[in-house]
Formats: sequence, structure tokens, C-alpha cells
Amino acid sequence: MAETRAAESQSLERVVIPVTGMTCAACQSRVQRTLARVPGVADATVNLLLGNAAVSFDPGATNVDQLVSAVRDTGYGAELPVAERSAIDEQETLDETQDREFVELRRKAVASGAVGAITMIASMSLMGSIALNYVLLVVTSLVMAWAGRAFYQRAWLAFRHNAADMNTLVAVGTGAAFVCSVVATVAPGLFTARGVAPDVYYEAVIIIIALVLTGRVFEARAKRQTSSALRALAKLQPKTARVSRDGADVDVPIDEVRSGDVVFVRPGERVPVDGDIVGGRSAIDESMLTGESLPVERGPGDRVIGGTLNTAGAFRYRATTLGADSVLARIVQLMRDAQASRAPMQQLADRVSGVFVPVVISLAIATFVTWFVSVHVSGATAGVATVRAFATSVAVLIIACPCAMGLAVPTAVMVSTGKGAELGVLIKGGRALQRAGDVDTIVLDKTGTITEGRPSVMDISFAPGFEHDQVIAAAASVERSSEHALADAVVRYAADRGLAPGDAEQFESSPGGGVRGSVGGRSVIVGNESFLLAHGIAVDTMHTDAERFAESGKTPVYVSIDGRLAALIAIADPIKPTSRDAIARLRRMGLDVVMLSGDHPRTANAVARAANVDHVIAGVMPDGKVAEVRRLQDDAKVVAMVGDGVNDAPALAQADVGIAIGTGTDVAVEAADVALMRGDLAGVADAIQLSRRTTRTMKENLFWAFIYNVIGIPIAAGVLYPAFGILLSPVLASAAMAFSSVSVVSNSLRLRGFTPK
Repeated sequence: MAETRAAESQSLERVVIPVTGMTCAACQSRVQRTLARVPGVADATVNLLLGNAAVSFDPGATNVDQLVSAVRDTGYGAELPVAERSAIDEQETLDETQDREFVELRRKAVASGAVGAITMIASMSLMGSIALNYVLLVVTSLVMAWAGRAFYQRAWLAFRHNAADMNTLVAVGTGAAFVCSVVATVAPGLFTARGVAPDVYYEAVIIIIALVLTGRVFEARAKRQTSSALRALAKLQPKTARVSRDGADVDVPIDEVRSGDVVFVRPGERVPVDGDIVGGRSAIDESMLTGESLPVERGPGDRVIGGTLNTAGAFRYRATTLGADSVLARIVQLMRDAQASRAPMQQLADRVSGVFVPVVISLAIATFVTWFVSVHVSGATAGVATVRAFATSVAVLIIACPCAMGLAVPTAVMVSTGKGAELGVLIKGGRALQRAGDVDTIVLDKTGTITEGRPSVMDISFAPGFEHDQVIAAAASVERSSEHALADAVVRYAADRGLAPGDAEQFESSPGGGVRGSVGGRSVIVGNESFLLAHGIAVDTMHTDAERFAESGKTPVYVSIDGRLAALIAIADPIKPTSRDAIARLRRMGLDVVMLSGDHPRTANAVARAANVDHVIAGVMPDGKVAEVRRLQDDAKVVAMVGDGVNDAPALAQADVGIAIGTGTDVAVEAADVALMRGDLAGVADAIQLSRRTTRTMKENLFWAFIYNVIGIPIAAGVLYPAFGILLSPVLASAAMAFSSVSVVSNSLRLRGFTPK
């Protein structure tokens, strides 16, 4: 089954389509349902905040043009995504769009609010003036045509496509009030003949539009704040770089930098692009990547990342990865993908949003009928009953707000993933973010996760007939083709002693076991006890030495040459200074901590004692790591696997939440749900604490979004009137509706102040 799913996912393509015109959860739900119904679409996620739709589809069954047409057929705008643009460029475009939206909404809200205040004062001063009514008719028409145009245009588009959204509610409510006022203005006799005063609601229409726009202004401002971390990241990349061209340093636009160019960076400047230092030394602030505030020393041969800050010293470096392949662009892309994803908790809001507007319209009609009948039965004229029923039904339409439900989960995901990035924790989507909070068991790989991942050769025992240089040179010759940290220790040990490794032919690597190859015509095998035994090499003669090494926390590595045991190399990997405290913190959080290692049990237990880990599973091959994770899951554990190497990738994928240490390989990072940008286990605790806090915030948001409508709509319908004589005017209803979504977004913004404990 897993292979089938993997094959299917490899055949799918993913595209992010910009979508315009969405204003509420009902819009989002409608576009999402439409895309999901397109043949060949495996998954569609529409993000109201980012204004886009992320779609995974089978290119053999559909294409991007058909997906764009499907969105347009629902009445919303959609464009083909721009090819060959980095995530940084896309984020800058989104920022500009959000800025324009905010400025435009603010201008309309302020203008309509000022006009509304003037008309209200004039109405109270000149109540009943026919001339004033005609002036108000003209003014209200202008406000509706300018400030409120979007409501009516989008409501009409939705109607043409047999749908309804929040704009429908506002348009129907204000439109009904306006039509009633026009009739009262041009034909007041229709009211007076029925014993009803020809009241007009022009100022109410204007104020309702102003209040709804004000709510959208705050909402737009809050949206900008939810992506503040992403916005800040996108702005880190300088616009120019100082490049050596024809023997001189010249400033060129960042887009003109080419791989291989030598770039010069002075103190106080940001590094323009990724590369490797070729001259000079400096201290570089990498906090934008790792969350670590202290600058790190960098010199010749060290890698530097575009967007980081050069705090001291000048240096030259050779540009390597550029554009969309740069570390900064990949981080921005990862965050954009994460923020465009849905948390499982969003599904409830999606289901409600899909039927919300039709239900509200039905409730408004029921409210009108109920009030008309009850007031008329009480002895009032049909005109009086109509006015009262009209006011309450309009209040129901206006107070109902699907926006809060649509924003409840995405805003929390956006703020949380941004905050995580500030802490050096990259969370790859809403599912991972929510699931991390449910974790109760942490499985830690040993090498590179608990330990430094840069072991050194500490001791060597040689078998009779084998010399030091002969064995070390042979072992280094095969180990230099391996990616394992223990192999690197052997290679460095040989280099420090001036031993030049030869070329290994017929090289084979067995993850978690060892390596073998042919060096100068001689068969060389380097690995653990099981690996050598599997190749028929007897190791009993060095069993005592292996036990002694393992007891002291050193990893025994056997070397055989031409089928004979040649040496036993003891390699030690020191525990990271932060590991013990981080593990203690995880345990205080109520988590079970398990260390999983391919090492000899005695070696693994020695490391576990030093790191304060109680549960150890040692001598495990890579496929065994997967089996151990699965075994814990079968015991009803929610497992997070933390690792950094190729050996860990399968286990990271199997775990409920895979967490890759940022110092690890790209394979491990790709397989993980969470990537830590620094090699510190404290990031694991940070990620889980942030997830728990975010999940709580999402639940709070959904509660308030639902309770607001559950309480607000009945009050607007007049359920409190029989007992308390309380009725909600359409103006007050619009004020309540305007600020409902703002309260939800504001609650999400509190996550920006999250501080790990």
C-alpha cells in the first residue's frame, strides 16, 4: 500500500493558482469544492488569507488551464501562475497586493464613515424633511456605488453562479433597506395609507457599509501581521551584490549574479546569495535561519547563506546556489506551502461554511415571517408588522459572519509557522503542526542528534601481522565514499597522519552496517560486528577489546582485509552540550524519550546514561528503526522521530511526526514534517510546545467563531424581545459582524508573543 501511495504521489503535479475575489469562508469553501470535483484532482486546498489555491493533480487527466477555468466558472478571478519565479518574488508580490488592499479599504472605510456620521446628524436635525430624504438618496447611492460596489458586484456574481457568500448577506441586507427607503422617499403615501410612518434607512445603509468596511480594514491589517515573519524573511535578500568583474568590484542587481561569481561582502552588509568563502574571515549573524542570536565564525571553505548579516570583518566568497534554489528562497517556499496547507481542524469549519449562507438566508426569511405574523396577530397593522419584520430580518442577515470561521484555523497556522521560523523551527504544514501537539513519545537517533555527529578515532587495536598505516590507509580508502559520520572520523584520522587514501573499486554501502570495496586489489570491509559476521569474518579475537570500548561509550568499528580481521577502531562521538537539558525538558513536558541506535548495546547505553535517556533500543538497522517506530505506534503511541541522516529517512517518514535536525542531510529534511535549522534538541521541545499552544488557539478561535453566530443570530432575530424587550438594530448588528473576524485574528496574533518555556 505504501509503495502504491508513493507511486501515485510521484505521478502527481502541484500548482498554486492565484485566486481573487474571495472574501469569506463560504467563498473559500466553494472554490475548494469546485476544484476537488475536477477529474484528476487528488487534493485542493484554498487559502483565504493568501488568496490562492494549491492543487495536486494528475497531468494525464487535467491541466492547469482547466483548473483556472474551473475557478473562473465559480465567479472568482484566477490567473495562470507565473513560471520561473522564486518564492521570495511571489511573497513580495503578495505583500504589495495586501498593502494596496489595506490602503484602498481604509480610504473607503474612512470616507463612508465620515459621510455616515454627517448623514446621521443631519437626519436627527431635519427629521421628516422631504428635501433631506432626496439628498440622502443621492448620497447613499454614491456611497453604495463607490465604497460598497464590491459587495454588490460579488453578490451578483455569486447569484449568477447559483451560490451565495458573505457579500450576499451584506448586499441583500443593505439593498433591502435602501429599496425600502427609496419607496418611502418617492411614494410616502404607500406607508401613510397603512398607518405607518415613511421612515428611511439611508444613514443606516451608509453606516452598515462603513462598519463592514472598517471590519475589513482591521482584518486586512491583521492578515498582513499574520505573515509578518514571512514578509521579514523575504526582505532579507539584498537587491544588489558586489561582484568581481574584469578585475574590479562592481555592484550588480541580484538577478545578474551567476554561479561561480566571486562576491565581496563588507562589515554590516547582508550576504547577497549562497556560497563558499574563498578569502577573509568574519562573524555572521545567522539568526534568521537558526534562531540563534550569537554570530558564528566563518572562514575559508565555510558556507555562507544569502540573507544572513555580516557583523564583523570582510570576506570574498564564490556564489553557488541562486534564485529559487537558494536556502532563503527554499525556506520562504516551505513556509508559503505550510501556510497554504490545512490543519485537520479546518475540516469542521469547511463543512459549516459550505452551508452557512443558505441557512442564514433561510433563517432571515423565517424571522421575517415570524415577526410579521406575531406583530400582525397582536393587533398592529400590516404596515407596522412589515417594518418590524423587515428590521429584524435585515439584522439577521447583517450579523451573520462566516469570515470568523474561515479565519479561525488558517490565521493560527500562519502566525505559528512564522513564529516557528523565528525560532529556527520550520513546520511543513497544518497537519504536522496540529499532530505535533498530540505526540507522547519522542524517538531520538543517537549520532548527530544526541551527539555532535562529528566523532573522532580514540583508540585502535591491531590484529597480529597488520601495521597501523597499512590498515588505516585501506580503511580510509573505502570510508571516504561513505556519508556516515563514523566514516568521516576514519578519513580525518588518516589525513591527520599524512596517509593518502587510495581509490576504492566495487564500493558498496549497507546503511547501518558498513562498507566494502577493493583497494589495490585487496578486499576491504569496514563496519560493525553484524556486518562482518554476515561476510564470514570472525571477530572473537577482539571481543574483549570491543566490550571495553563499548563500556566507555566508544563505538567499535571492525576492519578486515582479504577476509581476515585486521583491526578494531574505537570511535567516540561527544554528546552535544545542550542535549541533556533538552531531554530533561522533554521529560518534564510528559513525553517518553527513547534513544534508537545502530550501535552496540553497551555503547548506546553509555551514551544514554550520559544524556539522561531511560529507554534505549540499540543494534537496530535502518529497516529495524522503521519497525521500532511502527511497534510504538501499534502500542497506541503518537511518535515523533528525530534524526539527521540518510539512515533515519525511512523512520522519519513512518513516524506520526518526523523531525529532522537542520545539520543533517537533504534526504532526512525532505522526509521530515518539521526541520530544525540548528543542531539542537531544544528545537524539538520548542516545536511541540508551539504546536500545543497553536492547537489550543485554533480551538479557541473555532469556539468563538461558532458561539458568536450561535448567540448573535438568535439575538438579532429577536429571541430576547419577549422577556427583555431587546431588539438588535441593523447598525449594531453590522458593528458586531465587522469585529467578529477581527477578534479571531487578534487571538491568533497572540502567538507572535510565544516564548518557549
